[in-house]
Amino acid sequence: MDPADILPQLERLDDELDNLEEVLQPILHNIAEVASKLPLLDKAKLYVLATYSIETMLFSALRLNSVQAKEHPVFKELTRVRQYFEKIKNIESPPPKPEKTLNTEAAIRFIRSDLADNKEVNTQLSEMIAKERAKAALKNAQTANKRKANGASAEEDASAGGPGPEAKGEANGDVAAAPRKKSKKDKKGKKSKKPHT
Repeated sequence: MDPADILPQLERLDDELDNLEEVLQPILHNIAEVASKLPLLDKAKLYVLATYSIETMLFSALRLNSVQAKEHPVFKELTRVRQYFEKIKNIESPPPKPEKTLNTEAAIRFIRSDLADNKEVNTQLSEMIAKERAKAALKNAQTANKRKANGASAEEDASAGGPGPEAKGEANGDVAAAPRKKSKKDKKGKKSKKPHT
């Protein structure tokens, strides 16, 4: 490339850098003063972004001067600053924590083994175990009923070819438009009412 072709681009770059310097002057002139007015998380973001921008400019300058920038300590600093970005990101939106549940039966077994001589405590623990098992059984039965109900409604929809226009009419309030499914009693009643000749 001819040096005469580069001169207009260099002048434009110089103008852009001057504009950038004017815009960043309030922030970079006294960064501690700006940061003191910010909440803690925003303060951390400001410092990390300022550090990252400086390190990136140093990295770019090294690359422009044909230095092996990836072997330079600046590259290690860039990697370290990126780790701070990840830490800030995790603070802003923490990963969901697993639910902590108490295994009451195991806790009761521990207590029972320690207090095996006390009959009153043993009877109370036995009652608590029975209640916990009853709660678990009730919860399992409710879950099974919900699954059966969901499975039965899905089977009815599948056997009828899915919700057709009749079901849409029923949703709109046209109850008469939806045909009723015949029960076993209705079918048996029709068989027994054959005309006698």
